[in-house]
Order: sequence, then structure tokens, then C-alpha cells
Amino acid sequence: MELFSSTIAPFPSSPHPHSMMSFKRSHGVFLCSRSSGNAQSLKENKMVISITGATGFIGRRLVQKLLSDNHGVHVLTRSRRNAQLIFPVKSFPEVTIAEEQEWGNSIQVSDAVVNLAGMPISTRWSPEIKKEIKQSRINVTGKVVHLINQMNADVRPSVLVSATAIGYYGTNENKVFDETSPSGHDYLSEVCREWEGRALEVDKDVRLVLIRIGVVLGKDGGALAKMIPLFMMFAGGPLGTGNQWFSWIHLDDLVNLICEALTNPSYKGVINGTAPNPVRLSEMCKELGNVMGRPSWLPVPDFALKAVLGEGATLVLDGQKVIPAKAKELGFSFKYPSIRNALKAIISSS
Repeated sequence: MELFSSTIAPFPSSPHPHSMMSFKRSHGVFLCSRSSGNAQSLKENKMVISITGATGFIGRRLVQKLLSDNHGVHVLTRSRRNAQLIFPVKSFPEVTIAEEQEWGNSIQVSDAVVNLAGMPISTRWSPEIKKEIKQSRINVTGKVVHLINQMNADVRPSVLVSATAIGYYGTNENKVFDETSPSGHDYLSEVCREWEGRALEVDKDVRLVLIRIGVVLGKDGGALAKMIPLFMMFAGGPLGTGNQWFSWIHLDDLVNLICEALTNPSYKGVINGTAPNPVRLSEMCKELGNVMGRPSWLPVPDFALKAVLGEGATLVLDGQKVIPAKAKELGFSFKYPSIRNALKAIISSS
């Protein structure tokens, strides 16, 4: 995981009259509009959702989805200026932008909070960067949880959807991981454990959903944004051996999963945010090459990837096979269960 009213002035000391406080406290369940989901009128089931990380790759799409479903959104940011560049008032009059000192008031008038904040890991890891990767996640999560917990039960949000990552499981070429699998022992596993640990401190009256997100595929960012230029140069082969597992999810499916987690009380605890059909990285690169009409025969050697990403390359070079057992058990419908259809949809929309 910045929206609801057109104003970007600081919040008043008490909830404004359009906060829908009385509505949200008199209705226990709210429903997102989804083609595969519930048919209740959105106008009767509006929510106000506060989102951290709303200006990021996932957050931007989530905001658009929530707005299209007639919900209100508050963007919780540390930089009003940066948030305004992503959500200008003229284009997003329904979005409320709240700087850090205003987060408490924003959360108090919200039905739910989505926590997506965190520095991207797809960069070269220095000791300073590794510290920032961890702290950017733990500190924001801790702040959000603290703000929720100090509120009276009658005004606090009823649900917190907090992002985490499949890095929790560690990397392995042979094992299959689901939500019951233990944590790994590497740096990213440690980050995810501490990240989730802060979210788990939220009051037990608040429904908590922890979504362990895989590699997110979309046209405007993420892994594909870095891979497509390689294919355009006829050099988009597999990274490393190509035998490592690639646990992915289409951006739209992840956003729909978050939306469902916000509104469906059956969603609670850990849910893997990955597609049901992980693939070997060589297959992913082959399918991308086919969709783009480009060959994918020239592999990127390990040393080249390590030169770019340093220690961060291990996640890509080793990989992990993660299955969304909980989402399937809950009956979540994936729009893009196969890598081929997902890539076709992304490339055709570019």
C-alpha cells in the first residue's frame, strides 16, 4: 500500500463530517465489487482505507482499484510533495494525502489500513542499504500498529492488511513452500520475520492479514520493467542457471487479493500472494521471449547479476517454489493463473 477528499490540508483534530464513521461502525462487513465476488451495491458498502506505500508499484494500482469501486482512500506518506506528483488533485480529487503527523487522524476515520511501505530490495546491497531495507518496513509497520492500538475500540479500523514477502521462507531449488512452512535462515527471512512480528502486535480485535508477496508482474514497474529492455536487445535469456523457481503473481491478481482481504472476514493470518503455477525461471524467460517475439537464448551469467545487485542477487539466483494454498482454500479466483496469459496481458497493454 492517500485519498478521500480533494483537500490536502492537514487533518482537523477530530474526524471530519464526511469520514463515514457512523456508517462504518454500524456495518460489520464491507464488500469490494469483483466480477467473481459479491453482488451487494458498492454505494451501500463504501469503505475508507488508509494506505502506506501508496505511491509504489503495487500501491498505485490498489488506489486506482479502490477508487473505481467507489471507496475512499487516504495516502499515508512522509512526503506530501512526492505523493502529489503521483496523485495530483486535479486527477485524484477523492484522494486525501496525509503526512506523518496526520496519520493518526487519518487512520481513526478509516475502516481499514493497508501497509505496503518498504524500500525496494532490487538494488545493490551495502550494509547501509540492508539496514534501510529492514528499517523502512519495521518502522512504518510499528508506527501504524501503535497508532491503531492506542485508539478506542469503537473508532479503530477493523482490519489491517500488511504486506510481507515470500523471502520469509528462504531460497531453495527443491522444496515447496506454503503458509505452514517454517522461516528460512538468510537475511531476507530475518527481515520478513521482524516485519511480520511488528504487524502481529496489533490489537487482537483487529483482523490481521499478512500477505507474503512473490515477484509482482505488471507493465509499469517491478521485475518486468528491468527484463523487457534486455529482450528488446535480443539478450533476454535466463538469469543464472534458469533452473531456479520463479514464484510470481500478476499485479491485478495481487490487488484483487488485497481487496478481498479487506472485505472478506474469512481472510485472516498469513496468505501467500503468489500465482498457483510457479515456473522455472528459464520457462518464464522463454514465455516472455515468445510473447515479445524475441529470442531468449543468451543467459545472464551469475557474475553479471551479482555485479549489479550484489548480495541481493541470491534471491533471483536461488529462487523458491511457493504455493498459495490458503488463497485456493478460500476460493480466491486468479485471473492470471498461468505465466503465459499473464505475460500476454501485460505486453499487449504496454
